[in-house]
Amino acid sequence: MTAYRIIDVATLYEGWRKLLKFTVRMPDGRTMEREVLNSAPAAAVLPYDAERRRVILVRQLRVPVMHVEGHADMLEAVAGMLDGNEPEECARREAMEEAGVRLATLEPVGTAWSAPGITTETVTMFLAPYGASDRVGEGGGLAEEHEDIEVVEMGIDDLSAMLQRQAITDMKTLILAQALQLRHPELFKG
Repeated sequence: MTAYRIIDVATLYEGWRKLLKFTVRMPDGRTMEREVLNSAPAAAVLPYDAERRRVILVRQLRVPVMHVEGHADMLEAVAGMLDGNEPEECARREAMEEAGVRLATLEPVGTAWSAPGITTETVTMFLAPYGASDRVGEGGGLAEEHEDIEVVEMGIDDLSAMLQRQAITDMKTLILAQALQLRHPELFKG
């Protein structure tokens, strides 16, 4: 794989995100082109309340989901782009903006490429304990970012049922829900 080389990068479109075209020289001398969505790194967090056996997810507009599946929203973990901040700071900021929850402790899960064949985005993921007193805001996202976010606080049993019936279709949320199940199995013993 070391004989592959990027020989040209061109910007095809620049808006909310940037679409790049890479020209790659292959080991045999031929070239190929690949379009790549250039995206900033992101952070995602799954807040959980161990005492009340609850988690917080958010539901928001996802245009690709609307295009492919015909419905406009997806239930997912709180997430956002780092915007030059550290992943921990981003996770806390997004939890407050999107879900109205104040987070202190973050449990690192890992950093992964969201879709390495099409985007430069990586997502650093966290689990985060919270209590009822940490729900200090309404959430809902930022109006200037056209976010219309619904906060969904659900029971661990409901999250477990969603895992069992394969109803979590967002990858970062699936990873975080499974991480919660693996790291805190006592929460899943109703």
